[in-house]
Amino acid sequence: MDAKLQVEQKVGGMQGALLGLQHVFVSNVWLDPLFIAAMIGMAPLAASNLINAVFVAAGFVTLLQATRLARLPIVQGPSASFDALMISTAKTHGLAAASGGILVAAAAAFLLSVTGAIGKLARWFTPAVSGTVICTVGLVLAQFTLLEFLGGAPGDETYLTAETLLLSISTAVAVIALSLFGRGLARRFAFLIGLLVGDAIAAGTAGLDWRSVREAAWFGWPELMPYGAFEWHGAVIAAFLCAYLAATMEAMGVYQAAAEVTDTKLDDGQLRRGFAGEAGGSLLSAFLGGLPTTAYAQNVGLLRLTRSGSRFPIVWAGGILLVLGFVPKAGALLALTPGAVIGGLFLPAAAGLFSSGISLLSRMEKTEANFTVVGVSLLLAVALPGNVEGIAGFWGTLLSNSILIGATLVLLLQFLLVSLPRRLSPLAGRQEDALPEEGQP
Repeated sequence: MDAKLQVEQKVGGMQGALLGLQHVFVSNVWLDPLFIAAMIGMAPLAASNLINAVFVAAGFVTLLQATRLARLPIVQGPSASFDALMISTAKTHGLAAASGGILVAAAAAFLLSVTGAIGKLARWFTPAVSGTVICTVGLVLAQFTLLEFLGGAPGDETYLTAETLLLSISTAVAVIALSLFGRGLARRFAFLIGLLVGDAIAAGTAGLDWRSVREAAWFGWPELMPYGAFEWHGAVIAAFLCAYLAATMEAMGVYQAAAEVTDTKLDDGQLRRGFAGEAGGSLLSAFLGGLPTTAYAQNVGLLRLTRSGSRFPIVWAGGILLVLGFVPKAGALLALTPGAVIGGLFLPAAAGLFSSGISLLSRMEKTEANFTVVGVSLLLAVALPGNVEGIAGFWGTLLSNSILIGATLVLLLQFLLVSLPRRLSPLAGRQEDALPEEGQP
């Protein structure tokens, strides 16, 4: 088996650049802003500014995280936890209110990060909690992946067409085959090669629409406060605070999964700096009219499959994202990749992420209480959102977020069914000064 690239192992030159580009393609930072812009009917110029702002914030924070802050191979980008909230807020209160909500939530997260309060959450993220959160994120990512993989939903023109399945299956097969059976650079660049395979098939069958590339400008600067002065609405701010909580729990799981994949021991300083960096990126994004930034889970799946755990290609990825923020034509070129090819890339990435969650769960203490905690949390995280679709407003926003449901439930149930009984038991009373068991707070 090929040797794994370690976190501090330097990867320079063309190999580092290509590994970084591979991370950019797997992250697909541009998909969230494109989706949100389409759902709220943004004008082309405003949509272009949104995409540029997301690229700039993601690139800036990714660079800082890889070089100065968390120093882990993690790519930053907009979290899907905010997609529905951004769309609903834009339609009811406007994007200026959404930016105000992002600003307040990010400022609160930044203060909690620099004071170390968020870092203290790590003691509650036992293998049972981290594994549940990562598995939930993997399942949520799989839902989006299948939409792209199958060509949308029933009734869509591209749904389950031969052309769609040819692109998605060919891309996924190429990535999986190279990840499992490839050697050397073939395995390292499995996702990039799979992307080229999918794009080549697309170009040779239906062709690629180059109009968006021709129409895009060569250079562009994100506009400062493009939606006007920030607006403040209590309900909007509360909703963004809850969404940021979900994103923080997701990111905590991503950090621990990345540490597990790369055989790295996380310390409080890394978590404090990492979360402060994410909040700082969200503050910057609020002023540029973008979206909150968080650690991208799918890139952890890429680390596992390609055995490329070095943080230095992530520096390249951050630089590429920054370039995309100031060169709209380059971003339009990336967006040429058909959705079916994106689905083919995401499928093995989501599977790798889910496997990381299973690996974390395998380290938890095998008790009926832990099995109950994990089982109930995962089942409700998957099933509850689809059964509360009719609920509108604040509670509808909360109960539609699988990650928030799964993370909140697993923390609450772990406290009620595992931690609290241990503290109340006679044995715990006699050993209250002892350190907790591995994997339990």
